[in-house]
Amino acid sequence: MLRRSQRPSRRSPRRAAVGRRSFTATLGALENLVDSGAQVSVHVVDLDSHVHVLAGDDHVTMPVAGLGVVPLLIEVAAGFESGALDPLEIIDRSSVDEVSTSGLWRHLHAPALPLEDLAVLAATAGDPIAVNALLRKVGHDRVRGRIEALGLRRTAVLDRFRDKRGPDDAPQVAVGSTRELAGLFSALVNSAVVDAAVSARVSEWLSLNQDLSLVAASTGLDPFAHDHDAHGLLFVNKTGRDRGVRAEAGVLAGPRAGVAYSLIVCFDDLSITHRLRAHDAFRVLGVELMEYTH
Repeated sequence: MLRRSQRPSRRSPRRAAVGRRSFTATLGALENLVDSGAQVSVHVVDLDSHVHVLAGDDHVTMPVAGLGVVPLLIEVAAGFESGALDPLEIIDRSSVDEVSTSGLWRHLHAPALPLEDLAVLAATAGDPIAVNALLRKVGHDRVRGRIEALGLRRTAVLDRFRDKRGPDDAPQVAVGSTRELAGLFSALVNSAVVDAAVSARVSEWLSLNQDLSLVAASTGLDPFAHDHDAHGLLFVNKTGRDRGVRAEAGVLAGPRAGVAYSLIVCFDDLSITHRLRAHDAFRVLGVELMEYTH
């Protein structure tokens, strides 16, 4: 788990592509996190050459919080395309498990929304009630089956969002590995998830994501209107946040190159300083991804 206390010597989470930047600043930031007791996993792959330009403990399964919504969105989109789900089916909020700690829908006056709007809310704002509604509609079994069909062995959606987790609840909403999550985003933008129509629908939803505070903070994109960037920057991402968990996966493509990436950091959220140190590592990765692709 890249935890320094478990290793007799330091090992950097590194593997850099020949002829490219070595991601020196990112490696330093991640090493500092490891030294402070955090668990770190990272994977970056070049979309054209398929070379793994950066990797560290990318096989390890770790909590990913709301990033686990991506397999759910894939199953929902597949249902829309096959006709198994009606995008305009109305879901009443009162029929869904309430979550009062975050989200947008709980602040809206609309007591009911169609499934496709819920998918947009889940993708753009990580709305927990919208996610719970979608998960209730399609069911855990179908999401699990979709994950298996995608060949993901270290990724799982374990539970719905809850205000509090009791001893009988799953300890996490979702888990995954950075290698699988980066690969999943690469497959999405290459129209290889289920089929071209499903890949395009999910990519479109995720391209509207408004959480650009981690890796994407270095892109200069408008959080509310970045799907058609004036400088030709392609960016699709999803983040996950929980107490002591920060996770992100996505695709960044510029004029020189394109990459799929994923970074997960699990840390002791003891103070603002601990949290900001984790956030800074994501932003440093973002800077070096921008340098790699431009």
